[in-house]
Amino acid sequence: MRIGWIGGVERYEVQLERLAKAAGHELEYHRGDVRGRGAQSLEGLVERCQLIVIVTETNSHGAVQLARKLARQRGRGTLLLRKSGIARFARLLEAIDQATAQGLFHADGSMSSGYEAALLGA
Repeated sequence: MRIGWIGGVERYEVQLERLAKAAGHELEYHRGDVRGRGAQSLEGLVERCQLIVIVTETNSHGAVQLARKLARQRGRGTLLLRKSGIARFARLLEAIDQATAQGLFHADGSMSSGYEAALLGA
């Protein structure tokens, strides 16, 4: 699964990407800055990713609102987290695998209702 990660601590980007790759996923990171070309790059991320994780503590209200709007327009799943780190992301990857096994994520990129609850237990 291709996961879009918006916000969070930038120094964790490489570690998050490695964890995702080791679990068989791809991670695309966006700082959450929507000034200048930031909004365009955020739109591209949402277009390419199946699940959009938005870390709210380190994001502006504008970035959170824009990410949610773009995800809704494109039918992407979203997960809002107040904060997150390496360990939480590792648990999230495990929860994604479990949700996939339960049939909540489909090969065509669509998601069944209830995927949020399955992932928030991470």
